[in-house]
Amino acid sequence: MAKFIYRMQNILDLKERLETQAKTEFSEASAKVALEEEKMRELILRKEEYEAQKLEKLSGKVDFVEVRHLTDAIRAMKDLMDKQALAIRVAERERDKARLKLNDAIQERKVQEKLKENAFEEFKLEVNASEIKEIDQLVSFTYNDKKKKE
Repeated sequence: MAKFIYRMQNILDLKERLETQAKTEFSEASAKVALEEEKMRELILRKEEYEAQKLEKLSGKVDFVEVRHLTDAIRAMKDLMDKQALAIRVAERERDKARLKLNDAIQERKVQEKLKENAFEEFKLEVNASEIKEIDQLVSFTYNDKKKKE
């Protein structure tokens, strides 16, 4: 029996490698978003600590220098949080781009796999037709050989 060889196997292999690469990029982009979000949570906690310290200072003996320092720290944390929010949005956009690239790579690989399946089905039909032809020839040869002997 003939062996099936897909003539565009190298293209399918390339599409599979591109999909793997896209999965890696998406994973890295997702990790970057998680990292940026974690940084934001840390900034929020630090800001809350400064606010709590400021309230504590205001409730007791008021140290204006310390209150001013804490107010500046809170303002600085708000600025850092704004910058971090921007960093998160940028990381999310990169993740979304990576997701689109991954979806495209998956779709291209599936197209190639479908083409391979179609080629294999065509190959099976050709092999079947060839076997039927051989059987017909064998039957015809056997029939003609019997007639000649009679």
